[in-house]
Amino acid sequence: MVKSLELKTNVNAESLSSEQLITDHIDIWTSAIEQKSSAGRGTSNKFSLYGIKKLRELILELAVRGKLVPQHPNDEPASVLLERIVAEKAQLVKEGKLKKQKPLPEVGEDEKPFELSQGWEWSRLSQTGLGSTGKTPSTKQPIFFEGNIPFIGPGQITPAGIILKSDKFLSESGLGHSSEALPDDIFMVCIGGSIGKAAIVVERSGFNQQINCISPIYIISTYLYFALSTYSFYSSVLEKATGSATPIINRGKWEELLVPIPPLEEQHRIVAKVDELMLLCDALEAQTEASIVAHQTLVETLLNALLLPNTTQQTTTNTSNTLADSLEPAFDNSDASSPEPSLTNSFEKAWLRIAEHFDTLFTTAASIDTLKQTILQLAVMGKLVPQNVNDEPAAKLLERIAAEKAQLIKDGKIKKQKPLVDFEGLGEMKKPLPNSWEWIRLADTADLVRGGSPRPAGDPRFYGGDIPFLKVGDITRKSSKFVEGFNSSITEAGLHKTRLIETRTVLLSNSGATLGIPAICTFPATFNDGVAAFVERSQFIFDEYLYLYLSTLSKWFLDIASRGQGQPNLNTDIIKATWFALPPLEEQYRIVAKVDELMALCDQLKARLSDAQTTQLHLTDAIVEQAL
Repeated sequence: MVKSLELKTNVNAESLSSEQLITDHIDIWTSAIEQKSSAGRGTSNKFSLYGIKKLRELILELAVRGKLVPQHPNDEPASVLLERIVAEKAQLVKEGKLKKQKPLPEVGEDEKPFELSQGWEWSRLSQTGLGSTGKTPSTKQPIFFEGNIPFIGPGQITPAGIILKSDKFLSESGLGHSSEALPDDIFMVCIGGSIGKAAIVVERSGFNQQINCISPIYIISTYLYFALSTYSFYSSVLEKATGSATPIINRGKWEELLVPIPPLEEQHRIVAKVDELMLLCDALEAQTEASIVAHQTLVETLLNALLLPNTTQQTTTNTSNTLADSLEPAFDNSDASSPEPSLTNSFEKAWLRIAEHFDTLFTTAASIDTLKQTILQLAVMGKLVPQNVNDEPAAKLLERIAAEKAQLIKDGKIKKQKPLVDFEGLGEMKKPLPNSWEWIRLADTADLVRGGSPRPAGDPRFYGGDIPFLKVGDITRKSSKFVEGFNSSITEAGLHKTRLIETRTVLLSNSGATLGIPAICTFPATFNDGVAAFVERSQFIFDEYLYLYLSTLSKWFLDIASRGQGQPNLNTDIIKATWFALPPLEEQYRIVAKVDELMALCDQLKARLSDAQTTQLHLTDAIVEQAL
C-alpha cells in the first residue's frame, strides 16, 4: 500500500527530505490514533485519526514555507507580483470601483514568523486582494429572502473547507443589502468557536457579518486558501482576536495578518503537489478507518461465538476455567502460550481461537470494551466460573425466596405482587442455563420502587438540607459499580415527599437516553423519579451479582423502553417482569469475584494501551516540529 502511494518526482535535496518525511513515516501517521471520551453507549466515532490530521497540517505548513516543491530561479519573484496587485488596485480606485485605502504598515522583521525561500515575500492579507465583511439584510423585509442566491453563515462552512447547502436564499434586492461573494473568493469565519474556518466560494453568494471575505488579485485562490488554512495562520488569528469565551477578530486586524506569497509559477506547483498529497492522505485515512472497522468486526464475531447457547442445558463442568486460565497469561505476557484445553465443546474451541491471537485482537479501546461486555455476558450465562456440585442449587433458593417474600407481605413491609405484564421480546431472554441455575423475575429479587421529587423544585423548605438526594446523573456518571457522590440534598420536610433507601441498595436509571444503567449506593439516600430502587432485596441475592446482571441489560432496557416513544422511559412493570438468571448463592459470589478480577486486568490493558497511544501522539508532534 505505502510503496504504491509513494511519490516519484525530481526535487532538490530540501524538498526531497520533506517528502521522504511524509512517506517514510506512514506507520506513524496511520497508527497515531486519539481516543475520544468513552461516555455513552456504543463504540462508533470514539477515535480520531490524529496522525493523518497532523500530516495534513504538516503538508500545508511545508507548502507555505517553500519546503514542498522546488524553487526555480527563472520564476518571476513574488515582489513583482505584489507590485502588479498594487497597480491593479490603483486602477480600480481611478475608475471609482474601489475606495482609496489607508496605507498599511511595512512588515517588520520581528513580525515575520519564519524565514521564506528565495523569491517569496511576506504580504498583509489585504494586499493580496479586496476584503469585505458580511451583512444580514433586515428580516422585516421578506422580499429580501425570496430569491435563489445562497446566504451563507458560519454553520455552512465546514472544517474541511466545504460550503454546505444553505437553507436561506436572497433576492437581488436582498443581496444589495448584504455582501456579495463570487466564485474563487475566500470566506473565513471571524467570530465564535468556529473562528478560522475557511472555504473557497463556488457560486455567487451573500454572507453574514460573522464572515470576512477576500477576493484575490493575481493570487491563485487555492494557494491563498491553503495559506489561510495552516495552523500558523490560525494561531495568528487567535493572537489578534479579542474575547476569550467568544473570540472575535475585526476586519482591520484580519487584513493586517501576514501571508507568505511565492512566485505565481510556484503557486501552481504548490497547489498541484498539495492536491496530490491530500489524495494520499484520503487514501491512508480510508484504509486506516476500514482497517479499524474490520478489526472491530473480527473481535465482535469471535467474541459472539462464545455467547452462542448450547442446544441442551449445561452440566456442571470446569469449562469456565478455559476462559480465566487463558485470559490471565494473555494479559501478563502477549508471547506466553495459552493453556490448551481439551476441546470438548464449541465454547472451548471458540475461546482457543481468541486466546491464540489475544495480543493482536485486543489492541484498541473498542475491542477491550467489547471484551468487557462479553465477560459480563458469559458471567450471567454460567460460563465464567465452574459450577460446584456441593452448592445449594437455585431451585432450593426459590423456596427460600418465596417464604421470605411471604413474610415481608405478612409484616406489611411490601405489598402483594400484582400479575406481571408481558411484552414483545421478553420470552427471547430465556436461554439455556447450567442445571443448578433457575430463571426467575426481577420482581422476585426485591421490591421495586420508583423515587419521587419534592415539589415545587428548588423550594428551600424541601431542598438544601443534609439528606443526599440522588438524580439520574449520580447513577450514570461513575467509574465503578458504586454511586460516587451526589449533587443535591433535601431537608427533613422533603423526606416525606420522596423515598429513603438503606446502604447497599441497587439502583437503576429509568428515564432519558441513559436509562437502564445500574449502580449500588453505599450510603443512605433519597432519589428522584428518574431512578428505580431494589428495596427489601432478598438475602439470597448478592447485591453485586444483581448489579452485574442489570449491567448486561442496559442496551436491552433502552431498546424496549424506546419502542414507539419520543423520550425513553422505563416503567417499573417492565423491570419487574424481566427475567433474571439465578445461580446458587455461593456461585454468585464466585462470579462477582472473577468478574472483578478480569475487569481489573482489562483496565490494566486499557491503561497500557492509552500510554502507548499517548507516546504515538507525542512522536507525531515531534516529527512535525522537526520538519518545521
